Amino acid sequence: MLDLSPAGLQRWTYETLIPAWIARAVDRKAGGFVEEFTAEGRPLAAPDRGALTTARLTYTFSHAARLSGSGPALEAARHGFALLLKTHQANGYVPKRFLPDGGASVPRRDLYDLAFVLFGCAHYHRATGDAAAIRLAGATMDLIESELSAPLGGYAEDDLGTLPRRQNPHMHLLEAFHALAEATGDQRWFDAADGIVQLAAERFIDANGALGEFFTPDWQPVAGDAGRLREPGHQFEWVWLLHHHHRLTGWDKARALADGLYCFGLTQGLDRDPGCPPLVLDGVDPNGAVVALTKLLWPQTEFIKALGARFEFAGDEDAGARLPQHIELMFRHFVDARTGLWHNQLDHAGQPLPVSLPSRVLYHLFLCLAETLRIMPPPAVSPESDDGTGAR
Repeated sequence: MLDLSPAGLQRWTYETLIPAWIARAVDRKAGGFVEEFTAEGRPLAAPDRGALTTARLTYTFSHAARLSGSGPALEAARHGFALLLKTHQANGYVPKRFLPDGGASVPRRDLYDLAFVLFGCAHYHRATGDAAAIRLAGATMDLIESELSAPLGGYAEDDLGTLPRRQNPHMHLLEAFHALAEATGDQRWFDAADGIVQLAAERFIDANGALGEFFTPDWQPVAGDAGRLREPGHQFEWVWLLHHHHRLTGWDKARALADGLYCFGLTQGLDRDPGCPPLVLDGVDPNGAVVALTKLLWPQTEFIKALGARFEFAGDEDAGARLPQHIELMFRHFVDARTGLWHNQLDHAGQPLPVSLPSRVLYHLFLCLAETLRIMPPPAVSPESDDGTGAR
């Protein structure tokens, strides 16, 4: 049985999860990272690499190296950032997909992917102090502002005019802007973050505190089921982001928005069927009717982050009590503690579905564990309690 105390969770994160994924995902022969595995953990070969996975794993290993001092994690982060930088130098931007030599295989400028390039740069800079990461972030933001700015606020999905518009890439831009603001102190990133939160308040979040997903060019919900979809995982992800926006800027409305999102997510987004595990569902409608009975891993990690934010910033004791309970549920139903692999999606009853395992989801799992350990750190070991053998 895995020890899920803060001390046990810290050991597992830095002694099992991160080393296992360095060994599994870093492709030292072809370059970059292996992007996808079978449900059993066998790598699936691909001729090229994606900006999304490269940037997410660069983030993960950068953050892990900064928190743990791990040399192998730092080396893995350098491996990923070097490919992002080479690709930018080869194309003048980071395209959606590229070859190991840096040449573009899918030249699209994709907002969602570029948000993670920004995020990866911020954390790589914090881990290494490398000014090249901030230069790459600045050049990437220049491109977003010059080529993807859209009427009525926010940014286009890509340089092809793809519709519908989505809140999701904007949410991850906010995450990246926060990270860059903390890494640099540059007002540019604070102002950019403010713009995203204002857009969310005006366009993404409805009167019931529920977050829309898909929109027309003028930020109206699209017709039909897509316009009514509410993803509880995103509700909770925004809760965490809005609390941190308040921390960074002091804007009180961010906390009020977070409260509404949390209330909707908590009351409507968890499986209430007494015969099924009480995990976060993949989709509901604005009235809370379930539209997707399946349960992905990443919404569980975002609920854990939201619980941590509620406990840390709102003094919510109920959220504090739920936090270790949901970590236990996540490990019980999704995560293989021995290998660091996970089931990516479960059916309604909690049985694993035979779907592939994307390595980019490591970003979600690691960040929720890092946030939990930041809020509830392991107790310090005094010299008197350490007998020199390492026993605890």
